Amino acid sequence: MLVYLFFRLFVFLFRIMPFSFIYGLSNFVAFILHRVAGYRLKVIRGNLRLAFPEMPEPEMKKVISRFYRNLADLLVESIKGFSLSEKQIRKRFVVKNPEILIPYYERNKSVIAVTGHTGNWEWGILAAPLCTDMTCVGLYKPLTNKRMDNYIKSNRSRNGSHLTSIYVTALSFERYINKSSLIMMVSDQSPSNIRKSYWVNFFGKETACLHGAEKYARLYDLPVFYFNVHRVKRGHYEVEFFPVTDTPNSLPEGEITRKYMQQLEEYIRRNPSSWLWSHRRWKHSRS
Repeated sequence: MLVYLFFRLFVFLFRIMPFSFIYGLSNFVAFILHRVAGYRLKVIRGNLRLAFPEMPEPEMKKVISRFYRNLADLLVESIKGFSLSEKQIRKRFVVKNPEILIPYYERNKSVIAVTGHTGNWEWGILAAPLCTDMTCVGLYKPLTNKRMDNYIKSNRSRNGSHLTSIYVTALSFERYINKSSLIMMVSDQSPSNIRKSYWVNFFGKETACLHGAEKYARLYDLPVFYFNVHRVKRGHYEVEFFPVTDTPNSLPEGEITRKYMQQLEEYIRRNPSSWLWSHRRWKHSRS
């Protein structure tokens, strides 16, 4: 209960704080995470060295520093997101090509849209219903604190999105596939069950990937898109949808996953500080 009350207090304080102030706070948080606590610094550096073995040390230090600033921005922006108006969201989270979804809506066809941990994925569920007439569905991992989870779920759904637990993914697809739905999945995490994983080449390393997006695309014959969240500047993002396949069952097993992970890798190579390097992405080996 106490944690929940403190969280609500932070949400209230952030509601009245201007962005200029919260980014000053973000700078301080980034300093603490990086220079004082060294939050997952070994993991971050190790991941970057695996992905960019040729990167000079001075450049890597700059990437790490920018990563911590981006991470701190994400933290404060996520809290600020609880009080953003529709007008602010439209201004700060711009979808460049929403028209790409119109043909599917007109045919009452649901699609799967996968993304990675780049930019600010937290604001995506707020922005999605403002850019399309499709039913917007976000799969997420519920918090153990039920009060906080219910509050966050309610707030993130305020513009019309539907948040549904990853633990009932099959039921969620059954519920929404006939409602011209945009089903959004963050699909770049390291899987907990490697026996079901798809293995793809990611940054030159054989990498275990979540199987869910490809599994349900094949099961229900759903088109797949990769959508990219790009940070233009602090507090401003651009989103773009890229087709992966309209005919999932025409592709070899694992090819859907390979395609969107390749698109993610290409973006990260152009923007190396934008990805969430602090998670242990290569902790599994096939052997």
